[in-house]
Amino acid sequence: MDEKLAKGHYDLMVLDVMMPGEDGLSICKRLSAEKRLPIIMLTALGQDQDRIVGLEIGADDYLPKPFNPRELLARIKAVLRRAPEEMSEAGALSGRILRFGGLALDTDAHVITDRDGNRVQLTTADFRLLTVLLARPRTVLSREQLLDLTAGRAAGPLDRTIDNQISRLRRKIETDALRPTLITTVRSHGYSLNADVEVIA
Repeated sequence: MDEKLAKGHYDLMVLDVMMPGEDGLSICKRLSAEKRLPIIMLTALGQDQDRIVGLEIGADDYLPKPFNPRELLARIKAVLRRAPEEMSEAGALSGRILRFGGLALDTDAHVITDRDGNRVQLTTADFRLLTVLLARPRTVLSREQLLDLTAGRAAGPLDRTIDNQISRLRRKIETDALRPTLITTVRSHGYSLNADVEVIA
């Protein structure tokens, strides 16, 4: 796989979690850190933890096995449709420092710095969700909208992906994650970034 990636150009990778040798989650983490290409993870049915971990370390989407090949194709198309938009947004943000709520986001390094100079590294999934919120400050976004904007797919009736990602992001940027003031919950509607955003560099 590494030899093929080094020699050719690929638009997307479909990656199984369970593989001999290096497992899919390890590969996903390694490739996401290098920001190489979009990744869709395949996970065993019922392995919620694998899916959550996959999204946390940078996977763009996941699909439990067994799956309908048409659904996999639809998800591939959705991720590829979203990729140019993300590249455009990333280009607009490239080299920028964004200030909000007493924090500063380095959009190149994916690092948050607080007032005391403490630095927190964001995962690809954290960064994607935060930039969606920063682009729409003080706007209430539903779980469905956030999932569409960050993963390009519709939410299922029991889908907790966005709630899990919001909780993880709050732990990194809120003074008190149990009493959040930056990313607020609007009951029955969704989430909102409760801060003004300023480009300072």
